[in-house]
Amino acid sequence: YYICFMAKNYIQSFSHAFRGFVSFFSLEPNSFIHLAAAVAVAIVAWWNHITPFEWLWLLACISLVFITEMLNSAIEKLCDVVEPNQHPQIKIVKDISAAAVLLASIFSVVVGIIILGPYLL
Repeated sequence: YYICFMAKNYIQSFSHAFRGFVSFFSLEPNSFIHLAAAVAVAIVAWWNHITPFEWLWLLACISLVFITEMLNSAIEKLCDVVEPNQHPQIKIVKDISAAAVLLASIFSVVVGIIILGPYLL
């Protein structure tokens, strides 16, 4: 019985996570910008036969950008529910979460240039 209960919980957890992906890609316009960039980087990396270690860095960066964008989106949605009107403290929270995405994106661009730059020059 316990194993069936745990399996049901895992299935529900995956179901919630999958709905989160669907929500993210259907409600957030920036998700497609990040997806297009990730696909472009992956194509260039594949075309140039980068090393497994380089793949690891690129995949980590792609994941980092998606994770921060998802967290930013979740924080913004929560802030909008908590305080539907403009509030200076909510603005700070939203700005900080957007800054996290910007920092992850800048870091990823730098890593991308370091890894893919030599192949493209």
